[in-house]
Amino acid sequence: MDISPLQQARYAYKPKLPRMLRNGVGSVAVIEGDATEAASDKEKIKALFPNTYGMKEVYFEEGESTAPKKKHVVGVILSGGQAPGGHNVIAGLYDALKEDNEESVLLGFKGGPSGLVDDNYITLTGDTIDKYRNTGGFDMIGSGRTKLEKEEQFKVVAEVAQKHGMDAIVIIGGDDSNTNAAVLAEYFKENDVPVQVIGCPKTIDGDLKNDDIEISFGFDTATKVYSELIGNIERDANSAKKYWHFIKLMGRSASHIALECALQTHPNVCLISEEVEAKQMGLTAIADYIAESVMARASLGFNFGVVIVPEGLIEFVPEVRKLIEEINETLAKRGDRFSKLPTWDEKLGFLTAALSVESMKVFNILPYDIQEELLMDRDPHGNVQVSKVETEKLLSNIVRNRLNQKRQEGKYSGKYNPMHHFFGYEGRAAFPSNFDADYCYSLGYTAFLLISYGYTGYLSSVRGLAKGVDEWKAGGMPITKMMDIERRGGEDKPVIKKALVDINGKPYKYFAEHREHWARETCYCSSGAVQYFGPPEIADRTTLTLSLENS
Repeated sequence: MDISPLQQARYAYKPKLPRMLRNGVGSVAVIEGDATEAASDKEKIKALFPNTYGMKEVYFEEGESTAPKKKHVVGVILSGGQAPGGHNVIAGLYDALKEDNEESVLLGFKGGPSGLVDDNYITLTGDTIDKYRNTGGFDMIGSGRTKLEKEEQFKVVAEVAQKHGMDAIVIIGGDDSNTNAAVLAEYFKENDVPVQVIGCPKTIDGDLKNDDIEISFGFDTATKVYSELIGNIERDANSAKKYWHFIKLMGRSASHIALECALQTHPNVCLISEEVEAKQMGLTAIADYIAESVMARASLGFNFGVVIVPEGLIEFVPEVRKLIEEINETLAKRGDRFSKLPTWDEKLGFLTAALSVESMKVFNILPYDIQEELLMDRDPHGNVQVSKVETEKLLSNIVRNRLNQKRQEGKYSGKYNPMHHFFGYEGRAAFPSNFDADYCYSLGYTAFLLISYGYTGYLSSVRGLAKGVDEWKAGGMPITKMMDIERRGGEDKPVIKKALVDINGKPYKYFAEHREHWARETCYCSSGAVQYFGPPEIADRTTLTLSLENS
C-alpha cells in the first residue's frame, strides 16, 4: 500500500498516556474497590456467572507494582465492525507487554473470534505494529462476527491457548463481543483453564456506555467524520437552495451518533429514536414533525433543508416496533418454512396467519421495498438488519404525501425535492482522532496491567475523559456488572446492557433547547475535517456529548 504524507505523519505520532501511567508498568499499583452487581436481572446473571459474578472494581494509581514479573503469552482479537483506534489498542497492549518483559509474546488471531477457533494467527512484532500505529481500520489482523457462545468453541479455544502457552486473551469489541468475553472467562474459571480474558470497549455506535465506560472508542472519530460530511451537505444545500437532504446515520439502535452530529452541525431536523419511543410517536406524527419544518422554512423562502435520521429509528416507532418484534419471533421459530415459500402472495398469507391484525395493518401500509427489507435475512442476533431498511426514503415519501395534502388545503405552496444519503462505512476506518489514538493506546496499556495483576472477566477502563489526558484514570470493571437479560432470537440471553440516549441528560436537553430555532432558520455549522495537528483545543478536543455530560 502506498503511504501518503499524512499516514507517514500519523506513524510518528506518540499517543499520550495518562500521567499516572507514564512512569511505566513497574510504577503502577492496584487498588480494589467495592464488590459489584449486575445492571439488572441480578439473580439471573449471578446464576449464569457463579465464578465471575460480584468481583471488585479495580483502579490503578502511581506506586510500586506488586504484579509478578514473568513472561506472558497473550492472544488478541478484533471482533465486530471496524472502529477507528483498534490498532492503537493493540499497540498499547504490545508496548506494555514488552516493557514489562521483552520475552513476552503477543499473538494476533486473524479474522476475529474465528481465528481463535481455527488457530489462525500471526506473531506480532515491533515491525508489524509500527506499520499500523495511529491508523484506521482493522486490517492488521482483520475482524469477524463469529460468536464465542458454545461449549465446543470454548473447548477448542482452551486447546489453542494451551498449545501456545497463552495465559491471557484480549477481546477488542462491542457489547456482544465483550459479553462473549465474559462467558469465555466464566467457562475458563469453571473448568480451571489458566487463561485470563480481558475486554476493551469498541463501537462507533456509542451504546457501550455506562458509569464506568464513559465512551466507547471510535465514536469520537466517526462522529467527526460524519459531521464533516453533513457540514459539506449543509453548505451545498445553502448554495443550491433547492433540495431537502435526508441523511441516515449508522448507529444501530441508539441515537448517540445522530445526537452528537446534530450538536456539531445544527441541522433543521434531527430525529432521536429514544424521544420517538418516549412520546409514542407513530409514522404519521414523525412525518408531520418534519413537514412542519419544511413548511416553516418555505414560508421564509427556504425550500431546502437537512434532516438527520438515526439508523435504528424504525425499531422505536411503537407500531413498527411491535411489527418487527412479531416478525422476529415468527422467523426465529418458522423461518425455514417461510423462506421456502415460492411467491410473495404465499408469504403474505403466511404472515397474515402468524402476525396480529394490528401488525398486518402496519405492514400493509408500508411500501413494497420496505416490506421486503423487513423480511431480509436476520443479523447474527436474529433481528431485522435496520441498516438495510431505507428509513430515510420511507420518511421523505410520507412527508411528500403530507405536504401534498397541505397544498390541496391551501396551506403550503413551496417546493420539495428530497435527496437521500446513508453515512456508515465512511466513518468506521478513518485515521483515529488524537483523542481516539490516545484513548485506545491507554486502553491497550491498561489491558496489560489487568493481565499482569491476574484479573479475568474485566473490561479495560479509562475514565475522566472530558479532562485532559494528564487527568485520565485507568482501571478495570467486571463485565458482569454491566449485564442484563435481553430477548434475542426468541430466547432470553445475557448481554451487556445497551446505553440509549438519555432524554433527561444534558446533551439532549441542549439539543432540545435549540432545535426549534434550527428547524426554521439556516443555522448550519461546519466542523470541517478531523484535525490532527495544531492547538489542543482543536486537535485534541473530544465530543460535545462528553463535554456536556461533564459540564
